Amino acid sequence: MKFHAPLLKGTLIKRYKRFMADVTLEDGSEVTAHCANSGSMLSVNDPGAEVWLSPAKNPDRKLKFTWEMIRIKRALVGINTQHPNGLVADAIEDGTITELQGFEKARREVKYGKNSRIDILLGEGEDALQGPRCYVEVKNVTMRRGLTKGAPAEFPDGVTARGAKHLVELSDMVKEGHRAVMIYLVQRGDADEMVIARDIDPTYGETLDKARKAGVEVLAYKCKLTSKSIRVTEPVAFLD
Repeated sequence: MKFHAPLLKGTLIKRYKRFMADVTLEDGSEVTAHCANSGSMLSVNDPGAEVWLSPAKNPDRKLKFTWEMIRIKRALVGINTQHPNGLVADAIEDGTITELQGFEKARREVKYGKNSRIDILLGEGEDALQGPRCYVEVKNVTMRRGLTKGAPAEFPDGVTARGAKHLVELSDMVKEGHRAVMIYLVQRGDADEMVIARDIDPTYGETLDKARKAGVEVLAYKCKLTSKSIRVTEPVAFLD
């Protein structure tokens, strides 16, 4: 994924009201950027950190910038949760995610389960809703509380009842004879392992354990980020 325009470098003043962030740009001006991340952003929202913003495509938009990345030590971390589904879809199409090859059709945001939408539905044949299907749920991973060498990335960064619900519905798809995959997309390149933050949300951890026993597969991949693009690169070890 390439950004539509060059990103602007700045310094984070503060994030507030979940979806807003004040930033000082390199020219000294202060702007308010949209923060496309509803999570706690634990470990990736420290004031004073280097951040990167994208200018809005729509000149009439109220907030003229979107917060895209933050630098943690030497690593850029992608905090925009609007990108992971597209990044994973591209990585499936170009063969990077080897575990999800062989499907002729891919659809996004398809209704399924109990009033939910699956991030990516893979299917075979002329109609993706006919024949074997693979339901793919994508979660964005940014948290890495330990910054020493070898420290894993972690998910979730807050209690997520919605995330647990998705695991239950993926399990239901397996029961119906389909394949179901949970992909954790680590939007940072400084972690080679990933774990579930069970201390933050024990219920999510327990629900994931049940889902895996039911046949839901788990994959974790990391990204390479620059001020020009983000792309999925390689798998990271998922630790139980």
